Amino acid sequence: MSRPNDEAPLRARIPADVEREDRVAFNLTWRQLAILTVTGLVIYAAWTAVATVVPPPIVIALTLPVAGTAFFLAVGRRDGISLDTWLLHAVRHRRSPHQLVPADGPISPAPAWVSTTAGSGDRLPVPAPLRLPAKGITADGLIDLGPDGTTGLVTASTVAFGLRTPAEQNGLVAGFARWLHGLDGPAQILVRARRVDLTQMADRLAARAPSLPHPALEDAARAHAAFVDELAARRELLHRHVTVAVRSTRSPGHTVHQATETVRALSGCEVAATVLDPVDAATTLADALSPAAMPAPALPDSAGRPLPNLDGMEKL
Repeated sequence: MSRPNDEAPLRARIPADVEREDRVAFNLTWRQLAILTVTGLVIYAAWTAVATVVPPPIVIALTLPVAGTAFFLAVGRRDGISLDTWLLHAVRHRRSPHQLVPADGPISPAPAWVSTTAGSGDRLPVPAPLRLPAKGITADGLIDLGPDGTTGLVTASTVAFGLRTPAEQNGLVAGFARWLHGLDGPAQILVRARRVDLTQMADRLAARAPSLPHPALEDAARAHAAFVDELAARRELLHRHVTVAVRSTRSPGHTVHQATETVRALSGCEVAATVLDPVDAATTLADALSPAAMPAPALPDSAGRPLPNLDGMEKL
């Protein structure tokens, strides 16, 4: 009988098309069938309308580009999404304002004496108000998304998976699978890697070394400070910050329950997780909006709690 440490590691196959739409007929989805059916009906109606006055070869020559374009829109894909959806997003992006600023209402147009070559008609384009889905942060630390429900944030630690035995790895995978199977709403795992500056740590070690009670301790502290300086100079150290977001369109209490269950389930995977309070949630949200900048002053939300300042955010 094999020992627990001799177990083969669990392997789970994750399909790349996990969000693939259901195929209805002829390996086509409802959307593709609708596009091809409507195009076929339009071509058939045009054929029957002009069949008595236009020769068939001319009708075929005129309808072939239309049929080819419809087929290309139906089955084509770009950046992982269907081509018709991609084109719709492209048109919407082209027609929407590209300069967004924080504002509570409509923005007044520029004075008549202001002109530029950047806008249509040699006029300066007026920026549009910035609208974000986050409406505020509740007393429970939930992000209020208005009609889209609420989102709870959970900060989690990492696990040295590669250093575990196969049996321990199997236990971690099984615990993570139980959390995934227990989800009843959307969830997102955000992993960010940020640089770690060890200069201040080395300076503190060197500054406190003379106050140690024994010369050997002082030498060890100075040696450790030199090692930290050398490590920071030779390697780019990174700190990974993991945030789990769970969203629910039900009551805020259900979102709190989801976040609490996430902490409980991840604890079975030896992951130290904590539900963020309002202050930590506001800090995390501000850091996610502007990860390279220092935290901006907080603005009060509708309930009087801090909400990240959104100044400087623009639509690219």
